[in-house]
Amino acid sequence: MRTDLIRKTALTAAGLAFTGGAIAGPVTTAFAAPSTSKPATQTQTDRKGHGERELGVRYEAQPNFYYCGPAATRNALSVQGKNINVDDMAKEMGTTEAGTNSINDITPVLNKETGKTDAYRSVEISTPDADAKQTDTLRADIVKTVDDGRAVVANIAGTSTDTDGNAHSYEGGHYISVVGYHDNGNTVTIADSADPNQAAYQITVEHLADWIATRGYATN
Repeated sequence: MRTDLIRKTALTAAGLAFTGGAIAGPVTTAFAAPSTSKPATQTQTDRKGHGERELGVRYEAQPNFYYCGPAATRNALSVQGKNINVDDMAKEMGTTEAGTNSINDITPVLNKETGKTDAYRSVEISTPDADAKQTDTLRADIVKTVDDGRAVVANIAGTSTDTDGNAHSYEGGHYISVVGYHDNGNTVTIADSADPNQAAYQITVEHLADWIATRGYATN
């Protein structure tokens, strides 16, 4: 299942201190000012019950290197027609320059802004690699959440490759939104706040599960 997903030394004890996904080093230069325009690659296909569905995202890039948690949450909530200030969410999540601690700090904010105490729950993939059962659970969770008109928020770490062969590397950790699925959930669509030039891409659910491994995601 590992194939081209690489976990480097940043996922040792030192790297795991940045569970919230503050991206350090020169990667910060890739960030742009927030944009309200929807990336050209983002579609709004709605084919519930036909093996695929994508939700419309009012995408914004994160304004700094450590706001990926609030930004991913903002992008996820935008599919419900909500537009919440990322600074306000960052305060609620306890976000600092070290990032947002864990998915458990994001799930309550998703519930509050969705207006239901049980709209979201946190799911952990605690193992270094996702097994078949964890991957199947993730696939089912994404399909159900997207079919209900909501996006999944995932805490990831390491490097993975999308279906176009482009690598996405977040050795210190990162948060992303999962806003669609294809092929009955075997491929999923990511909204990534880190770089508006790569705002939307698709990845296999197996790669996503391994990307989440040692961390967690918020789902229905």
